[in-house]
Amino acid sequence: MRTRVGYSGGSTSDPTYRKMGDHTESIEIDFDPDLISYEELLYIFWGNHNSLRDSFYKDRQYMSLLLYHNEEQREQVQIIKRKLEQSLNGEIQTEIAPYARFYRAEDYHQKYYLKRYPNAVKEVANIFSDHGDFVNATIAGRLNGFVAGHGNLVDLKEEIKGWGLNSDESNILAELLTKIKW
Repeated sequence: MRTRVGYSGGSTSDPTYRKMGDHTESIEIDFDPDLISYEELLYIFWGNHNSLRDSFYKDRQYMSLLLYHNEEQREQVQIIKRKLEQSLNGEIQTEIAPYARFYRAEDYHQKYYLKRYPNAVKEVANIFSDHGDFVNATIAGRLNGFVAGHGNLVDLKEEIKGWGLNSDESNILAELLTKIKW
């Protein structure tokens, strides 16, 4: 439903990109388990990077880190990890730990791919009262994925109908997406 990039997994207070301390660059995901399961997210996570490589590449900044929120998630992480290690014939190097805190990265890091389309950002951001609402909006996250090559505009317009918006809001978003020059 929402994604934000930031820093997690360390003890340094108020990290920034230039002073990250012992944190790892990370993504915070709010999801609806009726739409996608935690298990599916784990397969996506491990399917999008090489989790078998040494986890201390460039210290902790870019290491593979997975933070769970409760015992049920921890158990699912361990089950999927074991399955993947068997199929990959290797030991996953991902650090797995309980979630403690997420620090949102600076605004210039948020919706990185979408920002390559400044006119689109301007058009979409105009429907929100402030930049924080824009960053947290499902549409901003989905458009960020769309311009990065995940999905297509036709499917995205159809998906909007299932977001719980009223028909006016859904129509406004669909019309806006049609109007923007991609």
